Amino acid sequence: MINLKILQERIGYTFRKPDLLQLAMTHRSYSGHHNERLEFLGDSLLNCVTAINLYERYTGLNEGSLSRLRSSLVRQQALYEIAQKLELSRFLLLGEGELKAGGFKRPSILADAMEALFGAVFLDSDFDTVKQVISRLFAGMMKELDPETYGKDAKTQLQEYLQGHKMALPEYHVVATRGAAHNQEFEVECVIGKFDIHVCGTGSSRRAGEQEAARKALVEVTDAMKNRRAASSGKQKQKEKPMKLIGVPVSRQETSAD
Repeated sequence: MINLKILQERIGYTFRKPDLLQLAMTHRSYSGHHNERLEFLGDSLLNCVTAINLYERYTGLNEGSLSRLRSSLVRQQALYEIAQKLELSRFLLLGEGELKAGGFKRPSILADAMEALFGAVFLDSDFDTVKQVISRLFAGMMKELDPETYGKDAKTQLQEYLQGHKMALPEYHVVATRGAAHNQEFEVECVIGKFDIHVCGTGSSRRAGEQEAARKALVEVTDAMKNRRAASSGKQKQKEKPMKLIGVPVSRQETSAD
């Protein structure tokens, strides 16, 4: 049995039945007794909890807007990012073939395991407990959620930002493809020449990889623009030195200071 104590500490919940957690980490390639039923349950729980949290937080948004916000939070990429923070790949049980194919870092497998984890927490406790676990893990994403851009994907946001600052559009290149044909992972590089920014994103499709790379690039280029403005402001202040005007009497205070 794998050591799941660290994982329980990271999610902030200790299982009364550790076998449930181990089942949540078991991929179908490892055993006939796997996590897909828990994944089904966890998917429903995640959608429900996210809907409740959004309903309570954004009291002025209509049904369509709330649905789009929820979609941005429960998508595979969001689950994959949380799985990475938890280092969930350390705890996965995969078959030999899937392990050799790099399944332990495949976004789809990690996202499914996250949903199975939520299902396991619910069966081991109750709805309020799994709501707390999900809310805690998604707290950072909820805080960064911007209703103004919820309808725009990362590539669109990046393109609009660059166009607004009169910069060339980004370039995307597939740098690696991993896994079997039916379950591939794409690594895509996003390049912004203006600031020599090169970042990579991964996804279960080329488009998903591009979206992840664009999200990272948007953070990088935004920071670069802030740093440029700060540096420009500092240079301007250095140039602005006090000037003494001819014919204007110098005060006693200025004379004594000299």
